Amino acid sequence: MDLKDLFKSVKVGDEVIVDGWIRNHRKQKEFGFIDFSDGTTQAHLQIVYDDKISNFVEIQKMLVGCAIEVKGIIVESQGNQDFELKANEVILLGDCPADYPIQPKRHTREFLREVAYLRPRTNLFQAVFRVRSVAAYAIHKYFQERNYVYFHAPLITASDCEGAGEMFQVTTLDLERVNGKPDYSKDFFGKQANLTVSGQLEAETFAMAYKKTYTFGPTFRAENSNTKTHANEFWMIEPEMAFTDLNGDMDVMEDMLKYVVSYVLENASLEIDFFDQFVEKGLKEKLTKLVNSEFTRIDHEEVIKILKEADIKWEFEPEYGEDIAKEHEKYITEYFNGPVFIKNWPKDIKAFYMKQNEDGKTVAAVDLEVPGAGELMGGSQREENYEKLVTRMEELGMELEGMDWYLNLRKFGGCVHSGFGMGFERLLIYLTGVENIRDVIPYPRTPGNCEY
Repeated sequence: MDLKDLFKSVKVGDEVIVDGWIRNHRKQKEFGFIDFSDGTTQAHLQIVYDDKISNFVEIQKMLVGCAIEVKGIIVESQGNQDFELKANEVILLGDCPADYPIQPKRHTREFLREVAYLRPRTNLFQAVFRVRSVAAYAIHKYFQERNYVYFHAPLITASDCEGAGEMFQVTTLDLERVNGKPDYSKDFFGKQANLTVSGQLEAETFAMAYKKTYTFGPTFRAENSNTKTHANEFWMIEPEMAFTDLNGDMDVMEDMLKYVVSYVLENASLEIDFFDQFVEKGLKEKLTKLVNSEFTRIDHEEVIKILKEADIKWEFEPEYGEDIAKEHEKYITEYFNGPVFIKNWPKDIKAFYMKQNEDGKTVAAVDLEVPGAGELMGGSQREENYEKLVTRMEELGMELEGMDWYLNLRKFGGCVHSGFGMGFERLLIYLTGVENIRDVIPYPRTPGNCEY
């Protein structure tokens, strides 16, 4: 029986059989207590046994980490639990030595990254990766219930969506024998290929057929950055919606975020309580406040004006036409006491595909800033005008060759359409209070680190 089901339905006097692992084992001369977990819930079950059990001596030798099967009767607890399991039989299924790394003591997160294949067995990472699972389900549930088609974007691509050039190359060329510039015509695909930085461009093709689509999968950036919020492999959620302008885009961004946070609060309540107690005090209040917040919508130009008028000595002086820094994001969310959509950004600092506004200076782009985390999502209305898009790509020195399929979307029944992207790990950092991206993804890929 799974512990998650047991805690929901069991009553005193019930006979049960459970399979799981020993998390802690306190032994007395005539009895013992086993802290037991099977991974299906954050809650643990206390198992008690005494010397009347047939294999008492063998049980007393079982160490932390052992896999066991326990048969017994649910009894009233003599301690803090609602009930405990009085064992009639304890069977060793998998032994574990005394030098097992995950002992019942406090381990640093840095140490646990070194044994990442074992860290899901700790309370912290049991909670983190269960919330990851629950949040992923909530995202799919949100879009599936609203007629979106789930689109699997290609991971190997010949196009650079962001135009930043920070892409991992995929090749079968013998790099040890390449002299000078590689001849990609002799490579596997007959051209240069890379791991994708975004599935957005391909997702737009599906939005033009299904009206609403979304991606949810891994993306890759060859960015040599060692910050707490950057990884070289991470997961992205990228919806694309036809017949939707920038305001409609923001409506979906807000609605989806509130839905997912609400779902996690309701369906991972034990984990949220754990984080609130041991990781980030006030986390539950922060998340509940977000769900009940009004999201402010304000132009980038007005944000810069507010920042310039603030009686603060900035480390990075805010300027019209430029991006904003972390300190600015924090101030703006505090200024409006809640999440803020910053929209209509300067054209020169945004991607080629964004809708050009009539002022000739800005594009219909938006970033969502949330209290305590800064930027959580970014989106835009996409440029639906063929001539304007071609002109913008030429201005940026982009090669049009090979992009005809994307440009043709504007010719063949094109329409106003919008979309956004949200880094899944950024969301998890916000949901859990665990501030390092390396601790919310099972096996992080960062510069110099490709273990497991």
